Amino acid sequence: MFCSEIRMCVALVAGIMCLGCGTPPTAAPPNPPQTAGASLQGDLRLKPPEGWVSEKPSSGMRVSQYKLPAAEGDAEAASLVVYYFGPGQGGSVDANLERWIGQMQLPDGRPSKDKAKTETTTVNGLKVTLLDVSGTYAGGDMGGGGAGQSKPGFRMRAGVIETPKGAYFIKLVGPEKTIARWDQAFEEFVRSAEFKG
Repeated sequence: MFCSEIRMCVALVAGIMCLGCGTPPTAAPPNPPQTAGASLQGDLRLKPPEGWVSEKPSSGMRVSQYKLPAAEGDAEAASLVVYYFGPGQGGSVDANLERWIGQMQLPDGRPSKDKAKTETTTVNGLKVTLLDVSGTYAGGDMGGGGAGQSKPGFRMRAGVIETPKGAYFIKLVGPEKTIARWDQAFEEFVRSAEFKG
């Protein structure tokens, strides 16, 4: 019996000494090594200008949405929505530009891409591609919802902001005069883009 007590004490002391040797191989490390997925941590931050009315997003794909009050003489306000569908989701930049351009029709029947203006720039290290096109708006919601419309005298300012977490999509649509009123504010909104953890 004395021998078995000694063996238990030796086993106990050995176990205690082993605790000082490091973490057992089966335990997860307290701080896992940084991987490529770590860059997915963070969100795109945009600062809305004064005068924009923040609205509750009507779907989970909408990060934020705003009403831009109508200019004098326009019957309705403009609408701006920021979309995010997830890493690698939402389609390519070119596919989105093509789809947005297709939502505008020119009165003379020419393809709206003849009138569309695009530009690519960098904002706080993020690649940004912007679109500006006017005509009769015949589009719906970017997420596939919303009925098609036919609204002459409209203008669309849209863009794709590429981040480490994937692309964010901005779409501003409204009567031409109202969009002209808020054009500078839209530019400032895009220039405020920052990706932060």
